[in-house]
Amino acid sequence: PAASVPRGMTHPRPSPLQDSIVQGPLGLMHLMASDEGLCLVQFLDGSATDAAVQADVGRRRMARLLGRPVESGAHPLLDEARHQLAEYMAGTRRAFDIPVLMAGTPFEQRVWAVLRSIPHGSTQTYAQVARAAGSPGASRATGSANGRNRVAVIVPCHRVIQAHGGIGGFSAGVWRKQWLLDLERTGHPPQPPQAHARP
Repeated sequence: PAASVPRGMTHPRPSPLQDSIVQGPLGLMHLMASDEGLCLVQFLDGSATDAAVQADVGRRRMARLLGRPVESGAHPLLDEARHQLAEYMAGTRRAFDIPVLMAGTPFEQRVWAVLRSIPHGSTQTYAQVARAAGSPGASRATGSANGRNRVAVIVPCHRVIQAHGGIGGFSAGVWRKQWLLDLERTGHPPQPPQAHARP
């Protein structure tokens, strides 16, 4: 049956969030989606207990951010995200075809749209992204917007580097950023560093 619409509302109630934790070559990933789109791709670190705590924090944060509950259960967008991420990390997919749901300021939305336009295997500097987002000179703010991207890999903030060619930061770890850039540069998945060798 169709969902009821409370009086005064012009749109149905937003769909709840569903989440899943999957294993990939760079460790565990926490995925979350609603009917509108994928809203979280986050890497988890540490022990199984640490990862569970991080996932729980992510659930509470996304519930507050999007104003809807997180429920357990399957969702076709999670299945599609797992499939496309696995192909990408195997070197057989160059572009993602999946909707995203991202809450942010108008500036952040413009930055994230620019990130999605950077081609596979290419990089741009923070200044270039700022200009493309219509805010030349806002490199620092662009870096902050990059850091608030909650849909890693699919919204490819890893393709943004420093003006002098340095790799720059990455909330999931610079070693993961280097792995993703090497994957796109060569077309083949690199060997991830051993856990003890990771910064």
